[in-house]
Amino acid sequence: MAATSNQLATLTALDVLRSGGNAVDAAIAAVAVQCVAEPQSTGIGGDCFVLYSPKGGPPVALNGSGRAPAKANVEWFVERGLREIEIPSPHAVTIPGAVDAWCTLSARYGTRPLAELLEPAARAAEEGYIVGPRVAHDWHRLQAKLRDPVTAELFLPGGRPPNVGDRMRNLPLAATLRGIAREGREAFYDGPVMRDIVGRLKSLGGLHEPEDFAAQRSNWVEPISATYRGYEVYECPPNGQGIVVLMMLRALSGYELAGDGFSEADRLHLLAEVTKAAYWARDAYVCDPEHVPVDVAGLLSEARAGRVRRNIRLDRARPGPGWAEVEHEDTVYLCVVDRDGNAISFINSLFSGFGTGILAPQSGVLLQNRGTGFRTTPGHPNAIAPRKRPLHTIIPAMLVKDGRAVMPFGVMGGHYQPVGQTHLLHRILDRGLDPQQAAEQPRIFAHPRGVLEVEPGNPEPIVADLARRGHPIEMTEVPLGGCQAIWIDHGRGVLIGGSEPRKDGLALGY
Repeated sequence: MAATSNQLATLTALDVLRSGGNAVDAAIAAVAVQCVAEPQSTGIGGDCFVLYSPKGGPPVALNGSGRAPAKANVEWFVERGLREIEIPSPHAVTIPGAVDAWCTLSARYGTRPLAELLEPAARAAEEGYIVGPRVAHDWHRLQAKLRDPVTAELFLPGGRPPNVGDRMRNLPLAATLRGIAREGREAFYDGPVMRDIVGRLKSLGGLHEPEDFAAQRSNWVEPISATYRGYEVYECPPNGQGIVVLMMLRALSGYELAGDGFSEADRLHLLAEVTKAAYWARDAYVCDPEHVPVDVAGLLSEARAGRVRRNIRLDRARPGPGWAEVEHEDTVYLCVVDRDGNAISFINSLFSGFGTGILAPQSGVLLQNRGTGFRTTPGHPNAIAPRKRPLHTIIPAMLVKDGRAVMPFGVMGGHYQPVGQTHLLHRILDRGLDPQQAAEQPRIFAHPRGVLEVEPGNPEPIVADLARRGHPIEMTEVPLGGCQAIWIDHGRGVLIGGSEPRKDGLALGY
């Protein structure tokens, strides 16, 4: 079974599985297609994280996030009065990590050559793909970011974004993908593609050099985990924000949410309150542990979870930590389970919609804006520094029971992702929903800028109840997040998939 946010990607994954490929092969082929057909959400100019459970056992983790250029000292930004790193800036572009991560993952666990796995994506870029409803919606919504003449020539044909059903092509990207298929990572991190990207960034004032691309490498890292309702929830460690999910679950585990002791408004209120506490800790402490240590054990301790619960009132909302942040970002998440029980949880992203909007024209590579996750405050744990990774929002997850994977899952949506994962697990493990039912539930987000974002699907009496408790309600026009999940029912030998109704994809098995 495969679950992705794009129908062509799901079908591509199934083609690989039917032909004998494993979960890793299918995931790489599918995400490459998404890098073509969902250009607002992901691309080979972005980053990647993976949790993989070989034979369904405990997962291993791969960190495929990119690093800042070697010249990116925080003092350089302070001297120029740059109080933040803005999205359209070349300084928002860290070295893309996705391609190296794909190659690293394939070399260790794949069974099929990259030339075979990347060809469906290259063919889609060359022959064209049909624009789906959600992709078209985002393209229209974000078109202002694409008005740079270099970017507009490729992404705004005829001066306008495509409509649903239009066929779009990216011929330079097709050639780049085939180069990677032939030559591996060197085709991206050296040679014409690298020079195209570096040249474009330096023309805009970027600090990037060829040596930064040559040095980019993914890392196998030890996953972190916490227990919830008798299951182990695995996440990638910092610099990702997966630890936020675990902090929220540790706090929620002290409440009996399965029965009728709490109303639906109570449960959403508790979700909002633990969100505020966890995000405060995220912004204060989570960073690249290669540069500043992160106290994972302390953040996940029962002592901290107990303090969070003691500070929560059921009848009154507490203020959030308060930071101004951009809207929810775009990402693709997919999961695959193969015939041998291998399960993969895979996420790939440009961060904001269309990333920075900066295109390397000869290679067709749109570049991410992960550098906006850095601070320009000297001494802050997440201050930008040479070859440092920023706080990262994209987080694949794996649910494990008695040492066996029972559900690869993830929720797209930038800063919302930990809340989305926590809400999904609550719906499945506390409320008894299957993955599809859980994905379809209306969502909320206690956004750290001080409002409670609420999807229109939430019943009005519940919204009114939350408002009475002091939550500043903001009805959101953009859907919150996007879920994919596959439940592995070991007892019956059944796979149960769920795919996000807010996106264009589907879960499909055979």
